[in-house]
Amino acid sequence: MINWMGFVPAAVLVSMIPGANQLLGLRNAVRYGMAPAMIAVLGRLVAFVVFIGLVVIGLGAVLTASVVAFTVIKWAGVVYLVWIGLVTLRRSARESMTAAEPPAVDSRRLAGQEFLVAITNPKAMLLFAALLPQFTAPGQEPLALQLALLGAAYLMIETVVALGYATIGARLRVCSRSGSGTVPGKVRRRIEQLTGACFLGLAGYLAASSA
Repeated sequence: MINWMGFVPAAVLVSMIPGANQLLGLRNAVRYGMAPAMIAVLGRLVAFVVFIGLVVIGLGAVLTASVVAFTVIKWAGVVYLVWIGLVTLRRSARESMTAAEPPAVDSRRLAGQEFLVAITNPKAMLLFAALLPQFTAPGQEPLALQLALLGAAYLMIETVVALGYATIGARLRVCSRSGSGTVPGKVRRRIEQLTGACFLGLAGYLAASSA
């Protein structure tokens, strides 16, 4: 029998850690609102489905043990996080001078960002390859089925946690508006600057990590 009592708290704690995708979801909610941010989360979930699928069919351990695969994914993630961080910082600086409203939201672009941030994070692959098997029951239900069920449960938990981050972002979005309710203020720009710096910091951490 799957160890649900152990898995659910562990999955909640892991998903709550403010990594790149959670920061991206927070930023999207601050910038564009709750609905676009949650639509964009679908991109992250698609990437996680890919990782879970690899674990289910047994390729997760193979990929995580491959130095070449890990290195390629790692540096692709580093480059992409640096790019997002610099774009976010540049945008916050430009808007601080112009007091401009964010451009019209493109949910597909935001979902694409979420997908790329997740799929180029080798730590996520390591997470699923290491986390899910710990809570299976060898010799009972087919292992692949247990891994798939655990993966599906993790996706639900990730969605709920992402909703929490988006809710915080949406509240900050309200606080960042002026008295007229139409022009973003300093709070939103500060959040843009903070998230941009965090993306660069996460890129540096990923670049320095060896596993």
